[in-house]
Amino acid sequence: MSDSIVVTGFGPFFGHTINASWEAVRLLPDEINGITIIKKEIPVQYSHIQTKIPQLWEEHKPLLVIHVGVSGEAKQITLEKCAKRDGYKRLDVTGATHSTGTACDSGEECIYTGINVADVCAKLNNTGKLNACMSSNAGRYLCEFIYYTSLNIDPSKVLFIHVPPLDNPYTAKELSEGLLDIIEHALEQLYSQKEKNLSTNII
Repeated sequence: MSDSIVVTGFGPFFGHTINASWEAVRLLPDEINGITIIKKEIPVQYSHIQTKIPQLWEEHKPLLVIHVGVSGEAKQITLEKCAKRDGYKRLDVTGATHSTGTACDSGEECIYTGINVADVCAKLNNTGKLNACMSSNAGRYLCEFIYYTSLNIDPSKVLFIHVPPLDNPYTAKELSEGLLDIIEHALEQLYSQKEKNLSTNII
């Protein structure tokens, strides 16, 4: 397995001059259980995501990819189960629209993550640190756009997390600690699946 995890947060955009997603991501440790955490701030820009995200996959060949974004409507950490390919019509931070409104040139209409979101959500809630929920609608904006882009590369090890704005109700530190818990739970699943696959191949 790879020895790196890629975690992205978004930069400023309309109404969010300080983006809670990046504030939480940048506070993550540089490694977890000997695995390097590669933290990247992503501009809220279609063209950047289209080029940069595939490059990150190719460069790091990550064990796990976690994308994080902020939602003004969220009151708790929200784990997104899927992303849709079409319908991206809103302006990005540069004032540009997407030329086709489609996340990738090819791919299924809707892609679900292979990570057991319900299990991660339950474990997060059981910590008692903060509240978490699941969603099947990531918003058809840059958050869902980046999620689909990565899911279309390898859905087995990608997750998108929406966080609420800072101090509504959680601080950046509390959000970061929640993200770290999610990473740990997702890693547990991936290692468990790897062991299961190895055992089935033993004659």
